[in-house]
Amino acid sequence: MKAVILAAGASSRFWPLNSVHKSLLKIMGKPLIFYTIEGLRRAGIREVVIIEGPNKDIEKGLENYRFSRLKIKYVIQREPEGMGNALWQAKDLLKEQFLVLNAERIDAEEIIKMLLIQAYNLKTKSALVGQKTTNPQLYGMAKLKGKRILEIVEKPKKGREPSDIKVVGVYLLEPSFFKIYRKVKKHMYDFEDALSVYMKKNNVKIVILKKSEKDTPSLKYPWHLFEVVRYLFDRGLKSKISESAKIASNATIQGRVYIGKNVRIFENAVIKGPCYIGDNSIVGNNVLLRDYSNIESNSLLGANLEMTRTILEEDVHLHSGFVGDSIFNSGSRVGADVVTSNIRLDRGRIKSEVKGKKIDTGLTSLGAIVGEHTHIGSKVNLMPGVLIGSDCNIGPNAVVMQNIKNRTDFFPRFENIIKTRY
Repeated sequence: MKAVILAAGASSRFWPLNSVHKSLLKIMGKPLIFYTIEGLRRAGIREVVIIEGPNKDIEKGLENYRFSRLKIKYVIQREPEGMGNALWQAKDLLKEQFLVLNAERIDAEEIIKMLLIQAYNLKTKSALVGQKTTNPQLYGMAKLKGKRILEIVEKPKKGREPSDIKVVGVYLLEPSFFKIYRKVKKHMYDFEDALSVYMKKNNVKIVILKKSEKDTPSLKYPWHLFEVVRYLFDRGLKSKISESAKIASNATIQGRVYIGKNVRIFENAVIKGPCYIGDNSIVGNNVLLRDYSNIESNSLLGANLEMTRTILEEDVHLHSGFVGDSIFNSGSRVGADVVTSNIRLDRGRIKSEVKGKKIDTGLTSLGAIVGEHTHIGSKVNLMPGVLIGSDCNIGPNAVVMQNIKNRTDFFPRFENIIKTRY
């Protein structure tokens, strides 16, 4: 059996972290798609077809990784024209039953094993993975008749949900799917149209995950990356201090902490795991680093910085201040005394604007999410849930209360006006 990994989309809902495909973001030193492929290999899959964009960024991102007993082929989707069009590009390679999943499906091993076993027990050659949800308005929901799935209802209105089972996005299909896809009207969501026809003509079963949504990470929005970190840390992070690391004698390291090659940790630094610190990174004097923080290679944490539950991609430099529940993409630079405010004054759930719409993140703690190569001046305050694009310049003393688009210079005017409230 072959597995098809979809990795050619624009990841528009993942802005400002979508300068590359979201599956190429690194956690614990490896891109997310690495964990997906490795999971497929452990589940017994021996051939993988990866559908990528024309710049071949996935192929380039995986060129230094090897997967034993696994063949990988790459197929190009020239334009991001949806999942159906992407799958169509690989049709000539799919002559037998095949799997389809997204590139960031880091829990692929357990899901695929369960899917294949249940499909065998149900005596079906076509199946979809489902899961209970408390937010049906956000997903494609399954209309069921026993174990058979009859239809997928996209984002149903409240009170019109066909069930409480959402479609997870892992599919077991047969080549006959392409005969149906050929006939449907082509548009961005024609895969769903073809799948609906396919389900009417075939006995397609639903395989329901027993795990809760919180234990099944997905990457629809950028803040979902925190769930991915927690999932990978809890299952794969092991304590290690590389021999070439230099650690001050009075630095404190507690819990599960990975310290890579040539890392330098200076006096009075405190690291409380679980934490990952990549190769050639620096942790300055009096830094407090704690709780599910992921620091990729060549990063710098300056003196007197407090950081918690934060993700830094490669080559990010920060100085003193507070950074919590935040994400900084590669090459970002942050000045001294910058604060990412990560909790609302009323302690309510934080909303973030995505593609012009306010989205309830479901989180009560969320800082800033910053694109690559953005420079932030000293004493800047970033409000909860703001998204800042790539290649931006944020002037000193700024208070950022709303999203900032890519390639923006944000230098607020300074006026010495004193107002008294009566």
